[in-house]
Amino acid sequence: MSERATVPYGFWPSGWSAESAAAACGDFTELRAGHGGLFWIAYDPGEARCSLWYWRDGGARCLTPVGYSLRSRVYEYGGGAFCLTAQGIAFVNEADQQIHLQSLTADGGISPPTPLTADDNCRYGALHFDSRGAAILAVEEDHTQQPVRHRIVSIALADGVRRVVAEGADFYASPVTSSQGDRLAWIEWSRPEQPWTSTSLWLAECGADGVWGAPHCMAGAAGDEALQQPRFCAAGELYCLSDRAGGWQPWREQAGRLQPLELDMASDTDCAPAPWELATCSYLPLATGGMLLTRMSDGQGLLFEYAETGRAQQLANEFSRCRQLAADDHHFYCIAGSPAHTPAVLAIARDSGSVRILAGGARPLPDDELARPQSLYFTTGVEAGERAHVFFYPPCNAHCDGPDGARPPLLVFVHGGPTSACYPVFDPRIQFWTQRGFAVVDVNYRGSSGFGRAYRMRLREQWGVLDVEDACRVVDALAERGWIDATRAFIRGSSAGGYTALCALAADSRWRGGASLYGVSDPLALRRGTHKFEGDYLDWLIGDPCLVPQRFQQRAPLHNAGRIEAPVIFFQGGRDAVVLPGQTESMVAALRARGVPVEYRLYPEERHGFRQARHLADALTGEWRFYQRLL
Repeated sequence: MSERATVPYGFWPSGWSAESAAAACGDFTELRAGHGGLFWIAYDPGEARCSLWYWRDGGARCLTPVGYSLRSRVYEYGGGAFCLTAQGIAFVNEADQQIHLQSLTADGGISPPTPLTADDNCRYGALHFDSRGAAILAVEEDHTQQPVRHRIVSIALADGVRRVVAEGADFYASPVTSSQGDRLAWIEWSRPEQPWTSTSLWLAECGADGVWGAPHCMAGAAGDEALQQPRFCAAGELYCLSDRAGGWQPWREQAGRLQPLELDMASDTDCAPAPWELATCSYLPLATGGMLLTRMSDGQGLLFEYAETGRAQQLANEFSRCRQLAADDHHFYCIAGSPAHTPAVLAIARDSGSVRILAGGARPLPDDELARPQSLYFTTGVEAGERAHVFFYPPCNAHCDGPDGARPPLLVFVHGGPTSACYPVFDPRIQFWTQRGFAVVDVNYRGSSGFGRAYRMRLREQWGVLDVEDACRVVDALAERGWIDATRAFIRGSSAGGYTALCALAADSRWRGGASLYGVSDPLALRRGTHKFEGDYLDWLIGDPCLVPQRFQQRAPLHNAGRIEAPVIFFQGGRDAVVLPGQTESMVAALRARGVPVEYRLYPEERHGFRQARHLADALTGEWRFYQRLL
């Protein structure tokens, strides 16, 4: 056993390099079972692309030729980038945003991609195969003129003829048909709502002529619930997740209406994340009458099989976040993560519950090098009894200790969204910091998803207030426990998390420094220049600028730059269509004009969220060196 060295916190040497962390940022999305196997999308930061993999007969292989990448940019965040057809697969190619087809042979051979659509003005996502109509149903995003228009379309596989199925609403999601092909359901909503505030569920029947009839609203007309993920069971009954009773939970069609299922869980339990991306699958009605679903608990996303009686059995117990479910006659499938594993594709035997890892699932660090998350709640806010949730990671390095009596510096992670969440899974970036002697706290501030509708809706017109308060108060909560040095606290966040970080730097002088990764610095400018999907989100988060213009001034980091004294480092993608580079550059200029130490790194090829391994590594190294100078 090697002797441990005493090294100041924040300066511990580690073999877990920025390059190692960047290489471990790979992920999986969108499982589909069929054609005798399982399909998934794998993201490789080394190649900076997403490819389709096919697991069959005990092995997996890539189906995506060089030069193609599966990624939709509908609503900018995409999702639903492929579906299975009777002959093979249909997918959205990242470069042109068009739908392409590949055929599978009986022995698993694959044909080269051929285009099904060819309209440079349109993007496609949420692909679904309509077996009865021999067509692809998709959400179409039409940029021919402004404003951008969205609709559900049907595109015939035989000749590419496109027909409009539904239009008129501002947004659509999740077109899905019954197994018999005679019923079609989808989600829609209109401005100023978001898919996690108020949506409606629609249903159409197919006539004898093969044409979809006039649709009718099944749920959500009152505007008091957010619905997502419609599904049909084998018998043709419609299911959907609704948060009407407190959390996103399965409801079932009965006598023409949705009724809640009687499942053994608290009413505010969420069974899904906020639908930032299309084609999320967090529950499946089973032919046996039961259900496979994920269930959020203290920030974890656990997997359960529910019998028809409502009794639950947890599956894949070793994993703390399960998502993107699929099933066949012999296995349940999911993408799963744990504090020790990189994301993994799992096959779970339906008869025994035994778990097999089909892809991923590596353990990059040994146990004595691994910082494990501790789930905590702390008191916050002015209202009695309010709490916020965090995951705390202590410094962890098998070869180093901090000086006697010293406490580690703290790095506060603020997730994006802001209606998103953090999870207790292996995050190579967090391990990068804990390996170097930083404590990290990942904050699920009030407004995060996964804790029920009331917690999520708490952020309404309170963005820049409650999230900032929670990010500041957690420093005190951890210092009171003796776990960190509150005089050496840093805060960092990406996108909406960058906004919270900048607001916190302006609101409180406690911070030693901070980092904003493509963060919002001027909400009013973001409102004017952002894409349609988030065009009204700022009104919900802050308020109508026509009615409360002063509020946008009060909560804009750019207009509060005079109150920021701590040094800040900024990272920005040059092709970002959500937070435009000019916004970040205005913030950098405002701080430099006052003499505040600032660094700015622009990556011209990156969009909103960095994807190339060399840029991920460069950003991590740059941020660490920046903090070291401040320590």
